[in-house]
This record gives sequence, C-alpha cells and structure tokens, in this order.
Amino acid sequence: MASVRFERRIGAPADQVWSLVGDPSRITEWFPGVLGARVEGDRRTLRLATGVEMPERILAADARTRHFAYRLEADLVRFHLGTIDVFELGPRDTLVVYATTAEPDTMALVIGGATDEALDAIARQVAAPEE
Repeated sequence: MASVRFERRIGAPADQVWSLVGDPSRITEWFPGVLGARVEGDRRTLRLATGVEMPERILAADARTRHFAYRLEADLVRFHLGTIDVFELGPRDTLVVYATTAEPDTMALVIGGATDEALDAIARQVAAPEE
C-alpha cells in the first residue's frame, strides 16, 4: 500500500476554498480529467476524459472541520482512501492538504500526480482578481 500527500497554500479565505472542494459535484471544476460527476446520496460516479466511469463512496463531507474523505470502489483498486482538508491560517491564507492511500501502489502515484495539478487548479479558481 502506498500513500502520497500534497499541500498547497492558497491566498483565499478557507470558506471560499471549502465551497469548491467540499461540494462533491464540483470536482469537474478542479480535478484534471474528470468531465462529469453524478452524486446520489453518499455515492459519486466520475466520468473521466477516457470515457471510463469511476464509482466512489463519500465517507465524510464535514463543513465544520472542512474535511472531505472518499473511497474509490472500482475493480482496479483493492483499497483506496482520499482525503482533502482545508485549514484556515489567516483571513486570506488557506492550507489545503490532499492525501491518497491506495493499493496497488501505482494507483496512489497516478492519483497523486493528478492531485498536484488539482491543487493548482483550486488555487486558480479561488484566486482574487488582479486589482
């Protein structure tokens, strides 16, 4: 089993960042290669750019602690746990931590590579316009 973790400081309010990453249907706006997301209760099904659908179970979406956790339930993984945590460091200073643990190990690396890009996309989405 392998784990990867990426962090990014973002110059935006934590609540603004959470409104993007804490809404399971908005993943299409920031995770590379995800073109669609259907959410039904604690189930989310992602439609990837390749046409493949990836079923997930949402384990937590806690606005109070700004913690989101999910598990891929696709046949290609024996185990998966993804977590996103949003921490307020200051009024316009937020730390986002995205971690993935998966088996087989290669899945953690594949998801991890996309996670780094996802954090950049989140930062671009919530960035304040130039004055």
